[in-house]
Amino acid sequence: MKRTLLDLLICPSCLPDEHHLEENVSKVSEKDILEGSLHCDQCGSEYRIQDGIAFLDPHHSEEAVAGNRYESAPVLSSYLWSHFGDLLNDEEATDAYRKWAALMRPCSGLCLDTGSAVGRFSFEMANKCDFVVGIDNSVAFIRAARELVVQRRANLSLALEGSLTQEKIFTLPPDWRTDNIEFIVADALALPFRSGIFSAVSSLNVVDKVPKPIIHIAEINRSARKKDAQFLFSDPFSWSTAAAREEDWLGGTSTGRFAGRGKDNIIALLEGRKGDLAPSWKIEDHGDVWWKIRTHTNHFELIRSCFVKAVR
Repeated sequence: MKRTLLDLLICPSCLPDEHHLEENVSKVSEKDILEGSLHCDQCGSEYRIQDGIAFLDPHHSEEAVAGNRYESAPVLSSYLWSHFGDLLNDEEATDAYRKWAALMRPCSGLCLDTGSAVGRFSFEMANKCDFVVGIDNSVAFIRAARELVVQRRANLSLALEGSLTQEKIFTLPPDWRTDNIEFIVADALALPFRSGIFSAVSSLNVVDKVPKPIIHIAEINRSARKKDAQFLFSDPFSWSTAAAREEDWLGGTSTGRFAGRGKDNIIALLEGRKGDLAPSWKIEDHGDVWWKIRTHTNHFELIRSCFVKAVR
């Protein structure tokens, strides 16, 4: 974990109160903390730093990791291909992350990529912002993203059919920055950052995967600067009771506060017409991006992700 993060962090277990974390460092390398812990004097929570990764998800446990499908090797491979397949010159790959990044203007300050998965959007934003933080609750995803920061290359085991695989290596383009990126394990519903510090924030394909979508949007809003900020939201709105109770969805129902379509409700939320997000956002653009996930040679999932670009 880069030392740069220390001044940004708060205890996620204490939210909505914001309490600084004290570091206890046992191993460092240049500007990185490789081993150690972060301690909250207020609640007593201890968050470990291991192999350069800070674990700031208050709900993290070995049992949770074992039960998370996003920790499996096949799913990791699928997401690496989804994020970086174009670097392999794979004709089946999409340019979704380039399109999302193109919606964001360069800005001074910090960028937060929530649900970063294996990090493509964070890498895209590194050339547009001073510093980028990607967060995800999947240890496998964050480990793979951080290895890309360190090694600038990755081995990818692509499923062909059944147990057959093909090994591929991809390398980050030489003009991509990695000195100003960090990835941490964290919860999109309890962001471990001080309020109002990010100039750019994103939520790409996250809101339909969390148990309390409205809290995720509220946490994004809290972390963003009150002015001179931009927010990129995108989601296919694949609502499922496996992820959240129907009454907690932000769309896809015929009754309730968020009846109707998810994209319409997100726009209304950001504009201050539903709920109490403050200050409100101005919608700058909206549309959709086609995104693809690869399971094996003959099986792909093609997803229409509906985006909303907002500023304030």
